[in-house]
Amino acid sequence: MAAIFNPLDLTGKTILVTGASSGIGRDTCVVLSQLGAKVVLTGRDRNRLEETLALMQQADHSISPHDVTNHSETSQWMSDIVSRTGPLFGLVHLAGISHTEAIRFLDMDKLEEVLDLNLKSAFSLVKAFRQKNIRSMPEARVVLTSSVSGIRGYPGMAAYAASKGGIIAITRPLALELAKENIRLNCVTPGFVHTEMTIEMQTLLPAKELEAAKQAYPLGLGTPRDISLPICFLLSPASAWMTGQSIVIDGGLTMK
Repeated sequence: MAAIFNPLDLTGKTILVTGASSGIGRDTCVVLSQLGAKVVLTGRDRNRLEETLALMQQADHSISPHDVTNHSETSQWMSDIVSRTGPLFGLVHLAGISHTEAIRFLDMDKLEEVLDLNLKSAFSLVKAFRQKNIRSMPEARVVLTSSVSGIRGYPGMAAYAASKGGIIAITRPLALELAKENIRLNCVTPGFVHTEMTIEMQTLLPAKELEAAKQAYPLGLGTPRDISLPICFLLSPASAWMTGQSIVIDGGLTMK
């Protein structure tokens, strides 16, 4: 009997996932394990990473706690991972924080914190990943994460929007640079998804505003699985002719 063809198959591919301790990052790790990948789970809390690991299939995964805002240490950290796992086929950057605050109250240190984790870390991670002693040859994949907040205005979300709009802005130039090295780089731009981060955001919104936000989505609010599956698609052979794309996944929000 012939083997069933699976264009999403990632068997044996080693993929590093930041933000793996919760939400979309946790679900992405679970789906990747189901597709046969070997996953390196990254976050700051080892206990929460262990919780993610317990949900995953197969056994050939590993945990490597790291604060991705320690930019000067990122390259050596990745080298240490590769010394144990072999070259990395994929990088999925999902670590991030949200922040809601009117501009009149916005503290510059808080702005720097949001930009540091959501945007600057993308630069340091991609810069380290593209090194020939880190990534697999002859090809490799990167998936970054933006947000519809980066393309649609929301009061009080200027800091978060700046960080996520920045991800969209860097996707194409980085993809052009990396294409000649046979590295595909794309970005997912999710709408409102039920995660720990968005649950916290909901507590800050008045009930009427929250209900209006929910009604704005023709297909309803999303789940982590709605984002993790497209991420895996971008890592897989099924998307072999795609790079430099920022794919909006928002239940129809921005089509209106």
